[in-house]
Amino acid sequence: MEHKPPTTVITSAHQASSGTLPFPDTRDFADADWGFIGALEPCVVKASDGRVVWDNDSYRFLDADAPDTVHPSLWRQSQLCAKQGLYEVVEGIYQVRGLDLSNISFIESDTGIIVIDPLISTETAAAALALYRAHRGNRAVSAVIYTHSHVDHFGGVLGVTNQADVDAGKVAIIAPEHFTEHAVQENVYAGTAMARRAAYMYGLALARGPQGQVGCGLGQAGSTGEVALIVPTVDIRETGEIHTIDGIEIEFQMAPGTEAPAEMHFYFPKFRALCMAENATHNLHNLLTLRGALVRDPHGWSGYLTEAIDTFADRTDVVFASHHWPTWGRDNIVEFLSLQRDLYAYLHDQTLRLLNQGYTGIEIAEQFQMPPALEAAWNTHGYYGSVNHNVKAVYQRYMGWFDGNPGRLWPHPPEAIAPRYVEAIGGIDRVVHLAQQAFDDGDYRWAATLLDHAMFTEENHAGARELYADTLEQLAYGAENATWRNFFLSGATELRDGKFGTPTQTTSPTMLAQLTPEQMFDTFAISVNGPRAWDLDVAVDITFTDTGDNYRLTLRNGVLVYRKVTADPATAQATVTLANKLRLLTFAAGDAASPGLEITGDADALPSLVAVLDRPDPDFDIITP
Repeated sequence: MEHKPPTTVITSAHQASSGTLPFPDTRDFADADWGFIGALEPCVVKASDGRVVWDNDSYRFLDADAPDTVHPSLWRQSQLCAKQGLYEVVEGIYQVRGLDLSNISFIESDTGIIVIDPLISTETAAAALALYRAHRGNRAVSAVIYTHSHVDHFGGVLGVTNQADVDAGKVAIIAPEHFTEHAVQENVYAGTAMARRAAYMYGLALARGPQGQVGCGLGQAGSTGEVALIVPTVDIRETGEIHTIDGIEIEFQMAPGTEAPAEMHFYFPKFRALCMAENATHNLHNLLTLRGALVRDPHGWSGYLTEAIDTFADRTDVVFASHHWPTWGRDNIVEFLSLQRDLYAYLHDQTLRLLNQGYTGIEIAEQFQMPPALEAAWNTHGYYGSVNHNVKAVYQRYMGWFDGNPGRLWPHPPEAIAPRYVEAIGGIDRVVHLAQQAFDDGDYRWAATLLDHAMFTEENHAGARELYADTLEQLAYGAENATWRNFFLSGATELRDGKFGTPTQTTSPTMLAQLTPEQMFDTFAISVNGPRAWDLDVAVDITFTDTGDNYRLTLRNGVLVYRKVTADPATAQATVTLANKLRLLTFAAGDAASPGLEITGDADALPSLVAVLDRPDPDFDIITP
């Protein structure tokens, strides 16, 4: 892909930012280096087949001054996030940072170690554990804590333990209640669409460098190795719960519905250390991620941060989290947590104030300003989330997608509205001409809007396609937010080079193995091609021999309904006996011959149901129709 240089509009904006941002404040660099013990050299992790699943060395270009192609504030954040190695938080608590999108932490217990958040992949988690052991000794893992239900906090669990040791009671797996339900739902129900959009958000297909991916604000990138899940053996349900794990007392604080639907903080009295999961990191987080998710609750989020300050601050010497670097000292901790709390509270309260004055989400986002104290702090900047899209998320949470204007209640979709706009403007060449004028004037937002309509009218128009890619590239160069930069550059890449699809998938066999029967049937229900199933009327009993459970599946009017009932061959067209739930998934994938499946009654009943299930498309169009 041919990159273009930044325009004077972008370079001038960067110069202005450099003059207003608090670059003399270098405390974050000192904190990020604090307690450094040793790095992984080279910092490249491979899978068993030789495939590289993590390469932090590819970010060595960050050891330089900020180029004109990257916002200077984002460049600074990426320099901090690219630091890698084993660090001592306090004596007895160690973190490996820079080996994945997230951090992995090790708490030294009486006979072993407690692992917090084992990264995304088996391979990176194993490499991090090996780095810890190389410096601290070959301690056995006695427990694993998942702080919350996102894949970068549990996916690498097989790199630090195994199912056999968990089943034998040698290793406890601790998580907030409802963890498994939410972890599976996010990665399976809408997993294909989220993963495709995550490729844009994290810049997974982009070259790394000053004109490409420089990080994602929360970390540098996600690893691409084996994703797994071991179901928790201990559910934390209430704030104030105290558990002693291998001699280490842990006090828990529940924080559901914040950065994740199931999330918790916890405190170690022995170390006077507080883990804030992902609710207080060195950036503004997302209230609605660009990859897609449920809208988060900033009001509850800020409330839990207040509770954490009131409950733990006076007895805490260090705060650490699942991303970024720790904060030491009571006064610094209170300042940090308070700024983070005020950040989410201000976004929530001021958006509601303005929407009650009649402003729409996009109007609020355009005029929204943060208080000077929040603008002046590095840890409140929007490297991962942004003020703009978080304001829109708050509006969406309370008001939904419709802004109340009846003229916008029933608009045409892009494929239909774009040709109408293009015709009204005077044809596609006229649209491209106006877009070029906007580009030359530095109005890249208007150029992108015009060219979006051009692309959805004539996607192979060479002039429109090239100018659109150039426009998105300039928007990327100007973005302080890493995920915005990655979205813009990913769009430019697909316009120039074609679709790159979905580089990584989280629906691994071990993840699918954790689906409950009900969740598995839900995945079938959301895959039914309704129009193709309108005329089907099917009733099938599904019996799992390993559990003895029976479910009645009915498909009628394009709707798949399931109930846990006693098998009744008299009213079912067929009875399907399965060795286990995975055998149903393999049948749905096309394996009708393997052992473990027996059908009595109408042999065509189950195949007719499976035949109307659509397979998700991991390569769907985003930037083009």
